[in-house]
Amino acid sequence: MSFRDATAEDADAIAHLHAESWRSAYRGTFSDDFLDHQVHQERAAAWNARFSGAESRGFFVLLAESAGQIEGFACVFPADHAIFGSYVDNLHVQPKLTGRGLGRRLLSEVARRLMAEGFPDGMYLWVVEQNQRALRFYERAGAKVVGSEIHTMPDGQNVRALRCHWPDIRLLLL
Repeated sequence: MSFRDATAEDADAIAHLHAESWRSAYRGTFSDDFLDHQVHQERAAAWNARFSGAESRGFFVLLAESAGQIEGFACVFPADHAIFGSYVDNLHVQPKLTGRGLGRRLLSEVARRLMAEGFPDGMYLWVVEQNQRALRFYERAGAKVVGSEIHTMPDGQNVRALRCHWPDIRLLLL
């Protein structure tokens, strides 16, 4: 397993992994029509826009690769929030690889990167409340739920999202 920064050339592969992750995790949360017919196109448009410079905030995408294949990724906006710190906008692994420690290794690599770049002051992400598997994963990794909001998802549905926060990202280092 190796880690590297993503580039614009990785956008389509990232979008594909992201779409498959959503299809696996959000069946019954997102509409079937969206997951069956729209998610790949929507994620491709979103990731290509992000890498084309449409995103005004600084971010990095860390890829986990094995044998030249992307097995997971994390997208992070350093120092995004004055209280909660850096924002992990996405953390996904190939659905067939969940439960094998790759997500935890990605969290550790993200924390290592943030600390190396001078952003040690906390990290947070949002997890859809219905995604109990992800919530348990983040809690086992030391996150505390510190609030919730209603978020509008790409399929138009409103869902409750829980803010998971790590005040001390050093605790994520493996």
